[in-house]
Amino acid sequence: MAENTKQAFLQYKSDQNVRWCPGCGDHAILNALQKTMAELEVPNEDLAVISGIGCSSRLPYYMNTYGFHTIHGRASAMASGVKVANPKLQVWQITGDGDALAIGGNHFIHAIRRNIDLNVILFNNQIYGLTKGQYSPTSKRGFISKTSPFGTIEYPFRPGELTIGARGYFFARTIDKEIKLSVHVMKAAAKHKGTSIVEVLQNCVIYNNNTHQEITDKKYKDDRTIVLEHGKPMIFGKERNKGLILEGITLKVVTIGENGITEKDILVHDAHCEDPTIHLKLADMEYPDFPVALGVIRDAAAPVYDECAQQQIEEIKEKSKIKSFHDLVTTGDVWEVK
Repeated sequence: MAENTKQAFLQYKSDQNVRWCPGCGDHAILNALQKTMAELEVPNEDLAVISGIGCSSRLPYYMNTYGFHTIHGRASAMASGVKVANPKLQVWQITGDGDALAIGGNHFIHAIRRNIDLNVILFNNQIYGLTKGQYSPTSKRGFISKTSPFGTIEYPFRPGELTIGARGYFFARTIDKEIKLSVHVMKAAAKHKGTSIVEVLQNCVIYNNNTHQEITDKKYKDDRTIVLEHGKPMIFGKERNKGLILEGITLKVVTIGENGITEKDILVHDAHCEDPTIHLKLADMEYPDFPVALGVIRDAAAPVYDECAQQQIEEIKEKSKIKSFHDLVTTGDVWEVK
């Protein structure tokens, strides 16, 4: 950590006025990202923050780093290009559930499949906020909005399921107002080699207020969420007496001390396991049947696209007869090797 933590934190703030609604969860996410940068001590010039379109996508203006506010749904494509062109940059993609999973869905899944070394923060408020209240790909079935006045009849995407289904190797989830947890998972994302997806359960106070309230309310959060930690048993609850076990191939919530269940029976979280089976089950857990999983759910190793691309370029250059422009001669419109 830098000696002057406050000064280090401030160096990542731009001079722009933050233009989000008072009470919007985006403020907390911005704060967490800046704290993450300060704790990692990343030089400002080594950072690039890329966004698409949406309320969340204003974030690059508020970071004292390189930034690019791109076009709707294309943040993954732009961020991929930035990283491949300059692998030394730490690239953060800022996107929303509409920007990433609707118009940007194709770019999103292929960035994950390629395993480009990007850190993606997915703001999930289950609504289109900037365009004023249409349902999004993560809106709950039956949700009433301007574009579904009788309730949407669609089933929503689960970002974790989509990430793992696209062969993703890192997925984490946090809550906008849980700054400490957000910093923890963002730091883990930054250290992971490959595409890192961090879903943030974010509140839109104007068009979808309290959408995550049933699990984020302080009165219920401990009993309705579980914070996963690699190498530790999956225990949760206000009394720390509930846990997860496998019954056959199905996860089951149990109470420690009942029916002969002891802490030794509780599953131990292995975030680094290459097999995504348990990670997918954890990412898909929903209240009220299960606690919602928070923290780093999956963090496995795999070849990284931009590193492989650079290696391939070097190998081709080494084998090529052309080492410089001077190795070429031209006859008319034809270039030949000397």
